[in-house]
Amino acid sequence: MPLRKQDEVPKIPKTRKKTIDKLKKATPAKKSGETEYLCEFYFHYDQIKKKQFSVMTISTVKYFTYLTYEVSVDVRKTKEVIDISLLGLNTVPSYYVQPKPARTDLFFDDLLGTFVFNLIKQDGSINSVTVDFNIFKKEISIKNVDLPDKLNNREFCKFSVAETMYTFGGNY
Repeated sequence: MPLRKQDEVPKIPKTRKKTIDKLKKATPAKKSGETEYLCEFYFHYDQIKKKQFSVMTISTVKYFTYLTYEVSVDVRKTKEVIDISLLGLNTVPSYYVQPKPARTDLFFDDLLGTFVFNLIKQDGSINSVTVDFNIFKKEISIKNVDLPDKLNNREFCKFSVAETMYTFGGNY
């Protein structure tokens, strides 16, 4: 029996995107508290743009051998709070594949003072860190790492300062 010819292309429904506000209200499922992500803070000077950046690198603990991945994120910045939603992993086209973790670099050019970073997973788990950026003293310090009060919230991220990755331009 032959199929009938379609008159028009069928409409595919759009998937609902979870916003950062909805993720903050979600209750995560109970899981073991294993570390999945490593977050590093450092200063980086871009030679091409001639700008100084504060960088947050988010990388996975697990190494991937057959494909190269990057961590997909959604960032919302308010006055002193930066919310980062971890959306998942995306493949990166590459001819040369080597074993390495999935990672992404977030460049901020106007961080001076104390900021709160909230890392939010898709299941609703939140890890928070308070970081003090002082470009004039050339130092970054982690003031506080905490878990917001939430049912089944767990620690999934380790935070550190990568002083070996610091680069500065001539003005600093």
